[in-house]
Amino acid sequence: MSRTRFTRRLPALVAVAGLALAVSACGGESPNSSASAPAATADQLNPNADLTKQSVDVTVWPGYTPKELPERVKAKLKFPLKISLHDTNEIAMTKLTASGDSKIDVAFVSGQYAQALNEQGLLEPIHPELIPNLANLYPEATQLGYDKGNKYSVPYTWGTTGICYRKDLVKAVPTSWNDLLSPPAWADKKVTMMTTERWLALPAIKALGYSVNTDKDEEIAKVKEKLLAQKPHLLTYDDVTFGDRLKSGEAVMVEAWDGWCPTTDEKQNIGFAVPKEGSDLWTDTMVIMKSSKNKEAAHAFINYVLDPEIHRWAAENINYKVPNKAAMDQVKIAEGSLLGIKPATLLDGEAIIDLGQGSLKYTRLAEEIKAKSGA
Repeated sequence: MSRTRFTRRLPALVAVAGLALAVSACGGESPNSSASAPAATADQLNPNADLTKQSVDVTVWPGYTPKELPERVKAKLKFPLKISLHDTNEIAMTKLTASGDSKIDVAFVSGQYAQALNEQGLLEPIHPELIPNLANLYPEATQLGYDKGNKYSVPYTWGTTGICYRKDLVKAVPTSWNDLLSPPAWADKKVTMMTTERWLALPAIKALGYSVNTDKDEEIAKVKEKLLAQKPHLLTYDDVTFGDRLKSGEAVMVEAWDGWCPTTDEKQNIGFAVPKEGSDLWTDTMVIMKSSKNKEAAHAFINYVLDPEIHRWAAENINYKVPNKAAMDQVKIAEGSLLGIKPATLLDGEAIIDLGQGSLKYTRLAEEIKAKSGA
């Protein structure tokens, strides 16, 4: 099935800087702060609440849920659902933190952003008794580094990053991030990299043996050095159309999120490899705002999304794996599809977490690489 191109990870650099400073002011200075952050106080919720007297406002990326979802929710749950859109995590954060009451009940954001919201005391803890469909999730979905136990977020999609390549145009299957960072002569100027902050740095971080969540100045300096040395050998920086460049043969290897690597192309000549140095585990989540006046309905909405018939839509239409075993069991996986990557394999990747003020270092890194590359 065709799927929509998303810009959900493309950075709004000023917004990122504001987020990092806000989190730092709230004590989010440590890369491991999620483990020590105080738990938010849960409101008393009524499991027998009359949901017909509530409504739910959701903010989500374009094309990330079925177009008919509001109608289906109204028919099934008997309350109105209003959907507003955000193109990036940073836009969502601006919307959710601009005032004490954002009017949003449920937000779809990536894991490290959910962590940042929680550390600012803006999220309602998840009430498992109101979301029985949590039982549909893989056990591995409770072991995500930014929120172990799904205390304040519920995962919606997850995946990893690797090297997407043309099987018929490479002289050797890529096995290392260095195949992109220092490409062989036959791939010179035929490789692309992403510029989204954390993913721009990812290949060099892993090739150097560092944590994807490092905020050490000396390590980031080494990452910068490696990325600058790579520049003359790149075709371009590309966060969106790298799959098309592979299909046309303009590129032979690209850094790619697994769901955007077109391995099911009709020619069956595109492969995907997670380098031997390891990679990341990214997750997109659903969170309930502390300011919501409709918390029972918000939980009911998330429970509905976790229904296999609903949740499978994401895998079938945007080609991202969902952490819902009952849903994935219903998905027909095409030959060559990366939807078959097992949860245990995903957990081999290092979960990306919020770094508080350390996020600014990646903002500066991306700005400097972009400026010096002329991108």
